[in-house]
Amino acid sequence: MKRFFPRITKIALILVYLVIVAGAVVRMSGSGMGCPDWPRCFGYYIPPTDSKELQFTPNHAYNKGQVIILNEKLWVAKQNFTSGIEYNAANWEVYTKHDYAEFNPVHTWVEYINRLTGALAGLAVFIMAVASFSFWKEKGSIILLSWLTVFLMGFQAWLGATVVYSVLNPVKITVHMVVALLIVVIILVILNKAKGLVQTYKTVKYDAFFNRLLWVSLLFTLVQVVLGTQVRQFVDHSVKAQMAASDCNCVDMSTVMAEPDLTFYIHRSFSIVLLALNIWVFIMNKQKGLGFKKTSWVLSLLLLITASGIAMYNFDFPFASQSVHLVVASIVFGLQFYMIMESSRSKRSAI
Repeated sequence: MKRFFPRITKIALILVYLVIVAGAVVRMSGSGMGCPDWPRCFGYYIPPTDSKELQFTPNHAYNKGQVIILNEKLWVAKQNFTSGIEYNAANWEVYTKHDYAEFNPVHTWVEYINRLTGALAGLAVFIMAVASFSFWKEKGSIILLSWLTVFLMGFQAWLGATVVYSVLNPVKITVHMVVALLIVVIILVILNKAKGLVQTYKTVKYDAFFNRLLWVSLLFTLVQVVLGTQVRQFVDHSVKAQMAASDCNCVDMSTVMAEPDLTFYIHRSFSIVLLALNIWVFIMNKQKGLGFKKTSWVLSLLLLITASGIAMYNFDFPFASQSVHLVVASIVFGLQFYMIMESSRSKRSAI
């Protein structure tokens, strides 16, 4: 089991990143309220595909917790029962977590797939935690960190529920994203510790100033992710305002960023600083022959992030550009943190 543990950990890491991808698709498609309840979806374990399934139906067997939409409200079945010819209010209670009561089958299934991906990632993390007991005598910290990750996955699921109950509160969305990055960090630490016990590391050279640059770069990336979620929230508000003011629920994406707030300008300026900083990291690594191969990946991905940001602002949010922007930023964050661990490891081996 010990020999396979790094592979299990990598699978867990990949699945956590898939959750981030799924979450980005949810945001891009506006599907955050596709399932207005949690953990089920409109009271179903497998959600409906047609609005008729959420209408009151005479002589129909309803299960406790099942949801219908009536008079623009969600109503929840109090117990198992078979309906009569007419609607009987005594069998139902109004859903009190929020007052959002709309059904869009595409949004529902996008959000449902997001939840399934989260459940799969949670299972992988749990398997990783069980497998971590193989390091009981050698590295107890691997066990502790693995079970901490299980706890954080549960906490993340709870956060997802609060995001739904709050009807996509921007602060809770930001916290949700930051916790996802924290889970990535912990899994990378676990992988780093486990690989050191079962295989030989590739050697890199330690440089104190380069190490500090890596930390600054990581911090800047985290700030950029947080600022990005706030910019995204501004975009969401602009879209909703246009839809509310339009008779046809139409949105002119060319005007969404016509008058951006201060956060956007900070985010844009910060991206230039972050790119310049990582160009510096890349050049220093080459000049000093430090051996950090991931600097090339980080720089390439940052250029992709910059390109997607420019595309969103200048070309009216091309399809998938928002998802690419967020997901690639989270990958950059993971690569930067792993380079910091490589640097710390080389420092210890040099002592």
